[in-house]
Amino acid sequence: MDHVIERLAGVRPGSPLAAALAERAQIMGLSQASHDAVLIPRAPGGLSHGERAALAVRMARALADEALAAHYQGLLSQAGEMPELTRVAAGQAGPFAPRLGAIVRHVDMLTLAPREATRGDVETLTAAGIAEADVVRLAELAAFVNYQARVIAGLRLLGGTA
Repeated sequence: MDHVIERLAGVRPGSPLAAALAERAQIMGLSQASHDAVLIPRAPGGLSHGERAALAVRMARALADEALAAHYQGLLSQAGEMPELTRVAAGQAGPFAPRLGAIVRHVDMLTLAPREATRGDVETLTAAGIAEADVVRLAELAAFVNYQARVIAGLRLLGGTA
């Protein structure tokens, strides 16, 4: 199975790091399953695959991981890029349609200043017309991409590819 985290971290087959990860194969498998469930779910709800990929590109770039951003850019291309989503992925501040603008502001905050998140931020999303289930989907997406970027950065350090 191709694990995005191992590939983007540059883990070389046969290396001590690859052996250590093989002993924890379940974690890598679960991380890959989370990737697929969050980025390309069978039932995307109110967050399209394109929106998810564009937001993931934006988060990866905010976290200074261009390889991860390129991975998500590929998913955005597969989903069919729309001009507004291309601007989201490029990290532009807007202006966006109100719904998308609220989503972008929330994802930026969760990525760059997560401690500042409050219940009021969730209320801002629902006031912008985002269903509660999609607020949860958005939180899952932000949590996963931020987790993934940190794991990749750690593996790069361990593998000497950082």
